[in-house]
Amino acid sequence: MNLLRKLWNNLHLFMALPAIVLFGLFFIYPLAQGIGISLTDSNGMSPPRFIGLQNFVDFFHDARAKKDVYNTVFFAIGSAPLLNLFGFLYALILDRPFKGKGFVRAVVYLPAVISPLIMGYVWYFILQPDRGFLYHLLASLHLGTGGSDWLGNANSALLVLVFINVWQFVGMTMIIYLAGLQSIPKELYEAGEIDGAGYLKSLWYITIPMVVQSIKINVVTNIIGSLSVFEIIVALTDGGPGYSTESLSIYILRMLYGSFTGYSTAVAMILFVMIIIPVFLFMRYINKKEFEM
Repeated sequence: MNLLRKLWNNLHLFMALPAIVLFGLFFIYPLAQGIGISLTDSNGMSPPRFIGLQNFVDFFHDARAKKDVYNTVFFAIGSAPLLNLFGFLYALILDRPFKGKGFVRAVVYLPAVISPLIMGYVWYFILQPDRGFLYHLLASLHLGTGGSDWLGNANSALLVLVFINVWQFVGMTMIIYLAGLQSIPKELYEAGEIDGAGYLKSLWYITIPMVVQSIKINVVTNIIGSLSVFEIIVALTDGGPGYSTESLSIYILRMLYGSFTGYSTAVAMILFVMIIIPVFLFMRYINKKEFEM
C-alpha cells in the first residue's frame, strides 16, 4: 500500500520522463555534438582535426560575418517590437464588437498561414521595378516612385524585408494577444469603472498585467523568429545586393555548403548565444515585474 502511494505521489516524474528523454535526444545531444564540431576544422569529407577556439577567433576577424550580425540584429530590432506593438493594437481593436469583425480578423491573420518562402516570391513580383504590381498601381495614381528598385538598393532592401515580415506575422501575434484579452474577467473592468478608472488607466493597470503571459509568448517567439530569419530573405534578395541583407542563418548554410563545416557550426553556436541572451534577459525582467505586480 505504501509502495502504491509512493508511486502515485511521484507519478508526475514518470509523466515527465518522455519529455526529458526527447529533450535530451533532440536538443542536448545535437547541441553537444555541435559544440564538438565547432572546435574542429571539419569540412564534412576528411577526418576532422581539433583546433580549439580557432573558428570563433576567425569569426571575429570575418568582415562578412560582422556585416551579417549587423543585418540580423537590425532585422530583429526592426521586426520584434513592431510585431508586438501592432499585434497588441490590432487585438485591442478587434476585441471590440463591430460588424464584420470575423472577416477582418481572418484578413489580418491569413498571411501568417502562408509559407514565408511563398509570400516572399509574391512580394518579389509585387515590388519588381517597372513591371511589378506596385509600379502599375502607383503609375495609375500618377506617382512615379513605383519604378524604384527597393530590393536592389542596399539602403532600402533591409527595411523592405522588415516591413514584409511585420506585415506577414502581425496576425499571429494578434491572435495570441486576442486570446489573452478574452480571458480577462469583465468584472475587473466594471470594478475599475466604479473606482473612476478611464480607458488608459484600465489599459495600464488591468489589461497589460492580465495579458503578461501573451506578452511572454509573443516577445520570445518574435525574438527567436527574427534572429533566425531565413526564408523571406532567400525569396526576396538572396542576401543581396552584395551582402547587404544576408542574415547569419543564410551565412551558416553557405559556409556549410562551402565545406567549412567546423566554421559553419561555430557560427551557428554564436547565433544560438545571440538568441539565448535576449530571451533570458527578457524572461528574467518580465518574471521580476510579474512578481512585483
